[in-house]
Amino acid sequence: QVQLVESGGGSVQVGGSLRLSCAASGGIFWRHAMGWFRQAPGKEREFVSTISEAGDTTSDADSVKGRFTIARDNAKGTVYLYMNNLTPEDTAVYYCAARVGTQSRFAYEYNYWGQGTQVTVSS
Repeated sequence: QVQLVESGGGSVQVGGSLRLSCAASGGIFWRHAMGWFRQAPGKEREFVSTISEAGDTTSDADSVKGRFTIARDNAKGTVYLYMNNLTPEDTAVYYCAARVGTQSRFAYEYNYWGQGTQVTVSS
């Protein structure tokens, strides 16, 4: 079983930046593609970004493209989400997810999920 723990969430003002981290344990990290998803109150969970096992390919949701960057450090067993130019629409609980195989933007293809970390963006 793989355990994922997100951290780095918090409250920022519009235009600010945050770095989310997701620490993995209980599995072979480099065998897993990783993804970030988010869910705002009253909304469905949506895809944010994903990265391949080796970190050589990534894919971002249109809503965050150019503002968010996903990265991974296989030596540390950690995946990151660098968030820039944040807007109130980015307010949500952000979830880290892992799957054995390559990157995916579909939540149902992920096997493991973290507990989520809250990101709040205000004016």
